[in-house]
Amino acid sequence: MPLEQSEAIVLRRFNVGDQDKIVVFFSQDKGVIKGIAKGARKFGNRFGSSLEPMSLVRVFYYEKERKDLVTVSDCDLLESFFEIQKDPKTCFTLSYFSELVEEFSPLRAKEDLLYRLLIRILQSLKEKGDLNFLSRYFEAWFLRISGFLPDFKKCKKCRAVIKESGWLSAKKDGVYCRNCAPQKKEEVGPEVNLFVQWIQKNPPPKVEVSPFTPEELKTIKKTLQEIIIYHLEREPKTLSLLKE
Repeated sequence: MPLEQSEAIVLRRFNVGDQDKIVVFFSQDKGVIKGIAKGARKFGNRFGSSLEPMSLVRVFYYEKERKDLVTVSDCDLLESFFEIQKDPKTCFTLSYFSELVEEFSPLRAKEDLLYRLLIRILQSLKEKGDLNFLSRYFEAWFLRISGFLPDFKKCKKCRAVIKESGWLSAKKDGVYCRNCAPQKKEEVGPEVNLFVQWIQKNPPPKVEVSPFTPEELKTIKKTLQEIIIYHLEREPKTLSLLKE
């Protein structure tokens, strides 16, 4: 069995047996990888703090044919994001991001754009970026990378430019204008389209100041999370914790 290695982000880990841990990694070149870190629960084990959630690591592992779990032999910590997770809201938010990545990304499917997005969000949070704005930034880009972000600029039916509010389609795959909307249940304000245009031109900001007001971000959040919940076919468990 050849030893493989990859740069990765630790999404989560949990105990198994008396001494081991199952670890879910988001690898730069292999996508989501699940592995067993044997002896990781022992005092003074070789993994140290490298298996903490949202750690940027270089993971070394062995892979067996027809086995979903790889065997993690070692893990080097490249960058820690432990300090920012002392804030409970930030900790729950990052768990929410992890859940989305794991749920939407097939095992061993390379997701380079999503991987780089998550790294940049983590680094922006470490530099005191605004959590609320960066959360919306992640959700919007996550939907765009996954192919679920609708066109908020034009009506899904008549293709007219929507200058004010529109209404989200039942399948969350487009927006109707005032004249074409079969039912006006989920309104989409113009700030959502402006936000999508902004993130396509700008990297995640590493400052506390947000270019959108709290009220605008609240509207953007509602629309993005409605689309996420629709495609996941349930509300993410970690999102319910954030609401509490």
